[in-house]
Amino acid sequence: MSATEEILDVVDEHDRVVGQAPRGEVYARGLIHRCVFIRVRDAEGRVFVHRRTPTKLIFPSLYDMFVGGVVGAGESYDEAALREAEEELGVSGLPRPEPVTKFLYDSGGVAGKWWSAVYDVRCELPVDPQAEEVAWHGFLTDDEVRARLGTWEWVPDGLAAYEELRAREGGTGGRAG
Repeated sequence: MSATEEILDVVDEHDRVVGQAPRGEVYARGLIHRCVFIRVRDAEGRVFVHRRTPTKLIFPSLYDMFVGGVVGAGESYDEAALREAEEELGVSGLPRPEPVTKFLYDSGGVAGKWWSAVYDVRCELPVDPQAEEVAWHGFLTDDEVRARLGTWEWVPDGLAAYEELRAREGGTGGRAG
């Protein structure tokens, strides 16, 4: 099954399931759906940052400070967060990501709106990111991430999630521990 054929829950402005549709249709019609964003830190507290592959359906070749993706039909946010983190990092046995916040993101006509559940997880395992998802990766300190905000082209929904975390954490952009 291709990514465009994956079945997603369609939700309303209050995050209640109102139907299901293939991802391609959800994007084309701008239907509200669910996504997870997982901020991954290594043993030193550095953040996993990557550049998306040029084949991604939305925001190809842009940088992201989160791993994650869409929540499948009937899947919980928590289940999707663990699945997506393990898939994208190329690991198994990751601790369960901890939920931090949730907000409704509007893509400004790119692919509709999506409820964005943001998580944190510590990954002390060696990572082997999915080649289909990740073109480049590295672990950066919070200061290194902040220094690149104005110079690298970031996925807009990831930037929105970053700003949500900064607001919750008092503008620090994250804690190392």
